[in-house]
Parts: sequence; C-alpha cells; structure tokens
Amino acid sequence: MQFQVPQFIEIEDKIIGPLTFRQFVYLAGAGGFVVILYTFLGLYLALLLGAPIILFGAALAFYKINNRPFIYALEAAFYYAFSKKLYLWKHEQKTLPQKAGQEKNIPPLLSIPRLSQNKLKDLSWSLDIQESMYAGTKENELRRTN
Repeated sequence: MQFQVPQFIEIEDKIIGPLTFRQFVYLAGAGGFVVILYTFLGLYLALLLGAPIILFGAALAFYKINNRPFIYALEAAFYYAFSKKLYLWKHEQKTLPQKAGQEKNIPPLLSIPRLSQNKLKDLSWSLDIQESMYAGTKENELRRTN
C-alpha cells in the first residue's frame, strides 16, 4: 500500500491572490487603520500618520531578516527590551608607571594569580587522586626515585 507524503510543508499556501493569509491580514490591518485615521483626521494628517503604518504593515507582510519573517525579529526586539539584563563590569588591570631609564617596548609585568583556599584544595585533591592511581606501579616507584 502506497501513501502520498506531503511536500513543501514549510511554505504557506497562497489564499488571496499572490498573498498568504498572514500577509493579507497584515496589509488589511494597516490599510484599515489608515482608513480610520482618514475618517477622523482628514486627508493630510491621515497621509502623514498613515505612511509609517503602511510601511510597518508591508514590512510585516514581505520583509525578511535572515530568511525569517520580520515578526520574529520584532518579537526578539520586544523580548530583549522588556527582559532583565545582567551587566558585568570588566575591571582593567593598571600597568605600573615606567621608571626613568626603562625601555618603553618592554611589556609590563604579568600579574601572578593567587591561590585561594578552594583552588588549593582542588589542586591537592587532584594530586592525591593521581598518587592513588599510580600506587604500587612501576611509574610510582620511578617518580619516587626522581
């Protein structure tokens, strides 16, 4: 028994002429809003305020960013604008002042990291584990002689 496998499932169907249903709703919504502006404000104010609305509706219907609809970029922008953000301060290390007679092309001294109590415990634990791994082997005896 053979079954027909659907193809092109990611492509929306063209329902109203060359437009998909979603594109039609965006354009009709923008056009309807401009008609409402025209009835209440007159021709010149409707043209002035309606032009950005028509452009926004056209962008929602046709504009794509990285082959994804504009609505996804708009959603990401709103999510970013209204979500909590974590700001980190990156501390820059100060360089030592140059003494007279020193050459300027010598790099400044590197700071030596300090061992905290936790890092010291981790280091001693890893050394203990390695020592117990090699206990009773020839490699351990070689380490003791060297």
